Amino acid sequence: MLMGKVVGTVVSTRKEQELEGLKLLVLRGMDLEGKANGPVVVAVDAVGAGVGEVVLYCSGSSARQTQVTKDRPVDATVMAIVDQLEVGGTLKYVKE
Repeated sequence: MLMGKVVGTVVSTRKEQELEGLKLLVLRGMDLEGKANGPVVVAVDAVGAGVGEVVLYCSGSSARQTQVTKDRPVDATVMAIVDQLEVGGTLKYVKE
């Protein structure tokens, strides 16, 4: 899994039928200090995340392993919303 921050949403009125009803989020990869360090990714939201939240996501074939994305043409899926991040005994992030 990878960690990122939800920085936006994607609205698409015309799309492949298998993507109908899926919420699309724009994510930016981040490091353990909360700084942007990764690519921008569009991911299907399987857990109800929103803009500004830190999330865990997966890409590749693992992205199709949730109930929401099973057998759908997706390459990235948000699988968890981070409540707290602790590294080496130091609290790096706490959800407000």
